[in-house]
Amino acid sequence: MMFSRNTLLAAAAAFYGASSVSAFAPSTAVGNTVSRSSPAIYTQQTASRQYSSTKLNMSSSVDLKGKVAFIAGVADSSGYGWAISKALADAGATIIVGTWPPVLKIFQMGLKKGSFDDDSTLSDGSKMVIEKVYPLDAVFDSPDDVPDEIKNNKRYSGLDGYTIEEVAKAVEADYGKIDILVHSLANGPEVTKPLLETSRKGYLAASSASAYSAVSLLQKFGPIMNEGGNMLSLTYIASEKVIPGYGGGMSSAKAQLESDTRVLAYEAGRKWGVRVNTISAGPLKSRAASAIGKEPGQKTFIEYAIDYSKANAPLAQDLYNDDVGNSGMFLCSPLARTITGVTLYVDNGLHAMGMAIDSESMSDRNQ
Repeated sequence: MMFSRNTLLAAAAAFYGASSVSAFAPSTAVGNTVSRSSPAIYTQQTASRQYSSTKLNMSSSVDLKGKVAFIAGVADSSGYGWAISKALADAGATIIVGTWPPVLKIFQMGLKKGSFDDDSTLSDGSKMVIEKVYPLDAVFDSPDDVPDEIKNNKRYSGLDGYTIEEVAKAVEADYGKIDILVHSLANGPEVTKPLLETSRKGYLAASSASAYSAVSLLQKFGPIMNEGGNMLSLTYIASEKVIPGYGGGMSSAKAQLESDTRVLAYEAGRKWGVRVNTISAGPLKSRAASAIGKEPGQKTFIEYAIDYSKANAPLAQDLYNDDVGNSGMFLCSPLARTITGVTLYVDNGLHAMGMAIDSESMSDRNQ
């Protein structure tokens, strides 16, 4: 069965984390997600939820009490940023987040109403507490960068201090030093366009929001990070392999992000004693991804992507939200004190494959 070209492109854009709205445009859905937790030890099923929770966590061997973690790009409970926040909280870290201004009120309302409570449960039964939510738009480094069209935009009404420089100063005023910095955001306004059809403006916008934003975050937050701290970002295999539909310069932006990870690891390591790493995550069946790309009688794009991974990855198993969360927590912990400049693949090994073993051309061999 074949997808229409537009459906495939739109689905890939949504699934692979590139919104056409903003650097932080996460899903605006409030409430439970359909992304699940790893059942590696055992799972508990509940009647009210469509996914399982887990008792597996690395926090039993990691103590992050007294550590402060700032996660940029959290606005609901469906993304990897939330999963990393939860894993860090489970280990005792203080969690503060930066949220894209246009969805800030929705996110804060969801937190106040308890819409994310089920997704906030830690291994001891307590709830993750987000100590403070800062408005943050990572395409702006300083107040001088904010154009009048944004200042006068009703979605930014009543907000100020949302540039990276201003947020870093606010965090310093509130917490002094931090230990963990997480970059969990991306945006490509022309992501549905093939690279051959991408404009210079769209290409540079993707690079600005998805790659340079990480550089700027470390520039501004590095001076207030404790020695031994870690910056973590999220990338995708399109940085090095061709993924049709992941266009608009987003594959280039992810390649930049990975290259910058290595350079920043050297520079930040020598300057502040801070480590810099990135995670390349595989497909996850989130609520947002599941709702896009479905045609009558067919599976959604994300279901095809997950099936492809199961059929071709060395480990034929599901990838869960907290697999990335726990991996992120490990990289941010003292257990990884000598690890820096690394792209860690959390994808069941799919990145290692050079041939699709479920290909029709392999049918005779696979019988």
